[in-house]
Amino acid sequence: MKAVVYQSQKGLSYQEAENKRPEPGEVKIKLKSAGLNRRDLFVMNQKRSQETSYIPGSDGAGIITELGKDVTGFNLYDEALINPSLDWHALKDVPETPHILGSPSNGTFAEYIVISSKNIVKKPAYLSWAEAGVLSLSALTAYRALFTKGQLKTGQHLFIPGIGSGVATYALLFAKAIGTKVSVTSRDKAKLHKAKALGADQLLPTESDWKTELREDKFDVILDSIGAALFPKYFDVLKPDGNLVHFGASSGDNITLSLRSLFYPQFNILGTSMGSAVEFEQMIQFISHYSIKPVVDSVYPLIEIERAMERMQSGNQFGNISLAME
Repeated sequence: MKAVVYQSQKGLSYQEAENKRPEPGEVKIKLKSAGLNRRDLFVMNQKRSQETSYIPGSDGAGIITELGKDVTGFNLYDEALINPSLDWHALKDVPETPHILGSPSNGTFAEYIVISSKNIVKKPAYLSWAEAGVLSLSALTAYRALFTKGQLKTGQHLFIPGIGSGVATYALLFAKAIGTKVSVTSRDKAKLHKAKALGADQLLPTESDWKTELREDKFDVILDSIGAALFPKYFDVLKPDGNLVHFGASSGDNITLSLRSLFYPQFNILGTSMGSAVEFEQMIQFISHYSIKPVVDSVYPLIEIERAMERMQSGNQFGNISLAME
């Protein structure tokens, strides 16, 4: 089969790769689409100094072409969606570090993948292949961040700094579906306009004085993936006993905080990453109930992975980048 392979000394290449058969409990899927995530870039950068070779990719959707022994609940030619969160089934069994498809295990940037039947669900029929292929990682992250960790409720006010990523766009769609007020920021006016079209209630330039812009209004939940550059500003606009849910650090890891500014207003700082199989099933039910579709920024043939990576590295995308297998 053809696949995109990452080798630490050579980078990415589109080449022949081993086409495996499923073991007991596994299925083989002919992939129709896959999704590119920032995690893919992060992992490659981490592994530059290591001797390694693997197929990247965490998101994907396709058609079951082989069933291993003892697989139940699925049939040949079922359309399936992959859950990339491996070995995390029960909500309470939070791993120290989530195990995610696409390194060290081979991922979805290939014509076929063999994976445990515990890590697939049937594709919602209303989603196109491009939409289904970009759903899983970002939508699962957003769902857990908003509802399990942030406890977001109808009528509350959510703040999403840095609108445009896959997680951020899902969070906007999920929050609007349940009747939440949503404010977003960006340095890019075009991204703010796109967020407005998706239902964002308030648009704030990232560099503006949020406290002045909001007047007396404050947020019940803040969803942060930016990290150090913006983190201290959040406490000026978070309600007492509000939830700051943190899942990324694109601007850096290290911050300085006044502890009194944290404990007097009784803020809750909550870390999150990926999600359990239970939450994945809940997320699929949620999007199906509200007929939510992913925002697809662009679609590239798998062989043009370098162009897709350049698009992501530019930071100009709004939503998810899809890879088409044929």
